[in-house]
Amino acid sequence: MPDQAHLPSVETLYSDHHGWLQGWLRRKLGNQFDAADLAHDTFVRVLRSRDQDVIREPRAYLATVANGLVVSHWRRKALEHAWLDTLAAQPEAVVPSPEQRALILETLEQIAALLDGLPDRVREIFLFSQIDGLTYPQIASRLGITVNIVQKAMTRAVAQCYKALYLHG
Repeated sequence: MPDQAHLPSVETLYSDHHGWLQGWLRRKLGNQFDAADLAHDTFVRVLRSRDQDVIREPRAYLATVANGLVVSHWRRKALEHAWLDTLAAQPEAVVPSPEQRALILETLEQIAALLDGLPDRVREIFLFSQIDGLTYPQIASRLGITVNIVQKAMTRAVAQCYKALYLHG
């Protein structure tokens, strides 16, 4: 068991490493505003974590948490850009109003957050099925796994969607 006296508190972690983390994120993102937001979100995650009492390498731990948030941030940006590109290609009569666009983007962000909560392989299988329209055997062949593994992953993904729709929303 680690010596609790030598482990940093969240306050110490924040004061000692916030500036470093924000600079690291700014270099990674190229944007000080997104860097500030993600640095804040990183510390929120640390506060919610049950592991905060065992952080032995603070910068490595913060970088790991922040990197996951950066990936989610980029995924959401890519989703938003794809939506806006699709929208720009629509004839004027089909283009949704600004209110409808805001609702659609909010829904897309909720879907992205839901998918971010899935393990990478489960998310990949779910997207192959629901976005690309691949059958379970096609997914299994593409990923070099069994159809049974695809079925289990889809069950997990659909259960996550069900929880998000009916238990939390």
